Amino acid sequence: MIDPGGFARLEAHCEKTDRTGQHRAGALNCVAMILLNKGGRIADITVDDCVEFAAAMRVSHRAARHVTLFYTLLFEMGILGDDAPPTLAAARAPGQRTVQQMVDSYNIVSPRVRELLIAYFTIRKPELDYASLRGLATVLCLNYWRDLEKHHPGIDSIDLAPEVAAAWKHRLKTIRESKQRQGQKREKPERILLAVRAFYLDLAQWAVTDPARWGPWGVPCPIRANECVGTKRERASKARMHQRTRQRAPVLPTLVATAERLRKEAVARLEVARAVAPREHFTVDGETFIRSGGDITKTTFVYDAETGRRRNFGLEEDEAFWGWAIIEVLRHTGIRVKELMELTRHSFVADTLPSTGEVVPMLQIAPSKTDRERLILVSPELGDVLATIIHRVRNGKAVLPLVSRYDHHEHIHSPLLPFLFQRRIYMQNSATNRNFVARCIDNVLLASGLTDASGEPLRFTPHDFRRIFATDAIRTGLPPHIAAKILGHTDVNTTMRYAAIYSDDVIAHHRAFIARRRAQRPGAEYRDLTPEEWQEFLGHFELRKLELGIYTRDFGSPCVHEHACIRCPALRPDPAQAPRLREIIANLQSRVDEARQQGRLGEIAGLEVSLAAANDKLTAMNRLTERHGLVHLGMPDFRSAAGRSS
Repeated sequence: MIDPGGFARLEAHCEKTDRTGQHRAGALNCVAMILLNKGGRIADITVDDCVEFAAAMRVSHRAARHVTLFYTLLFEMGILGDDAPPTLAAARAPGQRTVQQMVDSYNIVSPRVRELLIAYFTIRKPELDYASLRGLATVLCLNYWRDLEKHHPGIDSIDLAPEVAAAWKHRLKTIRESKQRQGQKREKPERILLAVRAFYLDLAQWAVTDPARWGPWGVPCPIRANECVGTKRERASKARMHQRTRQRAPVLPTLVATAERLRKEAVARLEVARAVAPREHFTVDGETFIRSGGDITKTTFVYDAETGRRRNFGLEEDEAFWGWAIIEVLRHTGIRVKELMELTRHSFVADTLPSTGEVVPMLQIAPSKTDRERLILVSPELGDVLATIIHRVRNGKAVLPLVSRYDHHEHIHSPLLPFLFQRRIYMQNSATNRNFVARCIDNVLLASGLTDASGEPLRFTPHDFRRIFATDAIRTGLPPHIAAKILGHTDVNTTMRYAAIYSDDVIAHHRAFIARRRAQRPGAEYRDLTPEEWQEFLGHFELRKLELGIYTRDFGSPCVHEHACIRCPALRPDPAQAPRLREIIANLQSRVDEARQQGRLGEIAGLEVSLAAANDKLTAMNRLTERHGLVHLGMPDFRSAAGRSS
């Protein structure tokens, strides 16, 4: 036997950590195969040996579950060394690429532009996280320059001709670089235009400060500032997001109730299945199953007695629990899915209120999108959910297991931490990922039977819970700047963009505004009217009707022209009375002529004021007639072509 002492210690560790059954045997076989190929003892196995063996197993399509478990056992025993990656996935992961590797992955043809992009990204790298740097490299290398080289072979300068720049902007409206979405309309091309414009402006600024190095690249930018503003698309995107929130917020209680029901039903099925002996029949919720063989204390497989379909009640209970836990935490906190998966036992902190000395439980959210920590108050409902999660993950142990989580954005593995959202798979604990979170939510949605307006199954993303949380918080009176602090937004406008406004909210808040305004005014202004006051008010509107139009004098205000209405600017002339007004103008003109002939100079000044006011009213009538009249647009007449003359 090869290294009996080493295998004895390995088996003892398996017993200590409760690794039994076929997974344990498979992991020991993996270690034995490494020794058969490499020789030596178990203590001599290195990380490279494990990675090489895992690659060979993948080529031969052998079971991957044992491959990951054997590495975990060796790591836990300290055989792989103190600086070994915590998981096999971390050991196999390529890690973060260098700037040169990023640029070269896009096969840039021009050596000059390639060197320019490498230098540009090198300068920008310290101020960007890895995900943002990769996104910027995709825009400038793939969406911008690689597209230009594809359609303009031999191009070697970023000083683009107007027709070249115009053609590139036109192509940018359609997705061309993705096989799955090729030919589809790009939703927000302004983001790419903004990044490329920033690239040109950075080079222009650097050309001023360091002309020896950047001077040749200080060329005019082919993108105008107004081309980077997609106001119409932003409004459409905001409207779609609000409509999505309005559609999902009312059905959230149904989703929550379904998650709770599925969890209870899964627990009941699993308890019944584990209580029967292998190969025995049992009935749960009107369905008959057959318990499979094996250890009844471990993963429980059953067969449907009618269809023969194999089901894993243990896995179903696990996914039902995490579906309930994920939905509850997301709806009570409004955190991002990345922040959800990064919650650890260390996230719980206690804050003492300075005014009362009361100790309040808080949940510390690790830096995420905005790279800022924040604290969220733990409500009793949220506290109960988190306590249930911790109790499950501990599984009777004193502390939470330490696991490593892979960050798909930063392409790095975290140190070993007591993550809350971790589950035991194939005899080893691992942190949950985005795919598992999405699958658990989809399982609950499928069981709920919820559909959208078109009858299709309703879809929920983790971010939908965040938008619903923001909407409910603001609707229930939470100040927007406080909601922004809870959600981790640096700009309150982002929070308001999340919040979907309902029509009944507009009415309710407007009524509340009127009520608050009335409360600040004297109460006498809102007393009940007497019948005499009401009749006086109605009589005022009767007195406004005149021969030439409507007198728009406010109620309670005096007549400043002593009923000389033709002079008053408050008279709104009626175009239908234009003939009558012309008669009045002619009469006034004849009276002015008569006064001049008879030498009554005292009357002339008053008559001329009235005559000028009448001419102004006639001009206003003509203007109203032109504004509201019908205009012939010169539309073609097809009656003759249709064989009709009338």
